[in-house]
Amino acid sequence: MRLAHIRSDLPGEMNRTLSALAEAMLADGARVVGAVQVDGNPGGDTPGDMDLQVLPDGPRICISQSLGSGSGGCRLNPERLEEVVQECSVRLAQGADLLIVNKFGGHEADGRGFRELIATALSEGVPVVIGVTAEKLSDYESFAGDLAEEVACDLAALRAWCAA
Repeated sequence: MRLAHIRSDLPGEMNRTLSALAEAMLADGARVVGAVQVDGNPGGDTPGDMDLQVLPDGPRICISQSLGSGSGGCRLNPERLEEVVQECSVRLAQGADLLIVNKFGGHEADGRGFRELIATALSEGVPVVIGVTAEKLSDYESFAGDLAEEVACDLAALRAWCAA
């Protein structure tokens, strides 16, 4: 069982790196499943939509919801996230060489979201690469235990990890 995670303090860097990994591995002929985040409205005055691109070939699903101006709550739409997880589950069942998960977030920390899919992939011998924020690192480490292997948030480092 192989489980790698990346971290970055730079906004959007994990998303860009995981997307680049997916593109590179798919170009190499690997069967890549999972989801990468594509952020909308970067740099605007209001938060952009959070879209997940289901790998390898879509669909692209918006997992954010509008809470109105001045709202400080979580914008995640949990039903849409579960839709993405279901799409990924179908693809994993068809066979995969790599599972990419955009983020181990609050839902995963609470036992939902991609958590079961990650466990399924690992039990089937499919390597997993996941983004982890500083806020959820301790939850992720509790979930991953001694399987957790940090890899630099760098395409070359991730490609080397995948090739090992």
